Amino acid sequence: MDNLSVEFLGIKLKSPLLTASGTFGYGNEITDLTDITKIGAIVTKTVTLEQRLGNPQPRIAEVASGMLNTIGLQNVGVKKFTETKLDELLKLKVPVIVSVAGACTSDYVQTVKILNSFSKISAIELNLSCPNLKKTIICQDAELFSNIIQSVKKISKFPVIAKLSPQVADIAALSLTAQNCGADAVTLTNTFPAMAIDIKTFKPKLSTVKGGMSGPCVKPMALRCVFDAYQKIKIPIVGCGGISCCEDVIEFFLAGAACVSIGTAVLTEPKIFETVYDGLDKYLKDKKIKNIRELQGKVII
Repeated sequence: MDNLSVEFLGIKLKSPLLTASGTFGYGNEITDLTDITKIGAIVTKTVTLEQRLGNPQPRIAEVASGMLNTIGLQNVGVKKFTETKLDELLKLKVPVIVSVAGACTSDYVQTVKILNSFSKISAIELNLSCPNLKKTIICQDAELFSNIIQSVKKISKFPVIAKLSPQVADIAALSLTAQNCGADAVTLTNTFPAMAIDIKTFKPKLSTVKGGMSGPCVKPMALRCVFDAYQKIKIPIVGCGGISCCEDVIEFFLAGAACVSIGTAVLTEPKIFETVYDGLDKYLKDKKIKNIRELQGKVII
């Protein structure tokens, strides 16, 4: 419906609802359970230059109002992704945004160079929230962070989105750095650091002790990140974190988001995109709002 269509990075999306990387697989694993027509774009599971087996089990733990994960970027590698996954994904007739990660600048650049051969990809999302070889978060290394964005922008044939970690002192300032380095948009945010302990065994519930927290409980924190960044940057923001209903989406738009990504909610309710889409349509009609973009940044302070 026109009231929910948006233009994002020059791409006409029929919906402002994107899948969050990592929760929708490579795009076709869940298509028989959900209405693809209600999805604006599919953000793929993160791909890396080489195949990764990920972290040892256990790597998922349920907690109150959310979940912890420490998947470790398990994926088939970019070459196998383009050979065995991408064609099926493109057949869905939904814009495809490929999430990319690496341990160093060269990893990102080489991965994107391979993806450059596939013209039907709509954009690249740089996962800058994962640990590099030194086990630090890339977003916490200002030089590496800037170098990756600048280097990828020089060679990418696609718009570049920087996905940022909340594990920084000032995410608005980091968003501005991303903009100044050439990023076309930012995704705010990735998971929040957390842990859980099994009181029967006294052991952490994750093999890596700590992991990333996602789910409804992180929404207020992610919302604050979007609001803060919107005050400082001009490039579009993809709001991400804890979205599970149409009211959440509206909040993110009011805070300044141009689109949103839905992640963990898909794991418990595969039809979440339909439910949220229909709820947004009703809200806009009831409010006599012609297009959801009219809500962007309209929070009253």
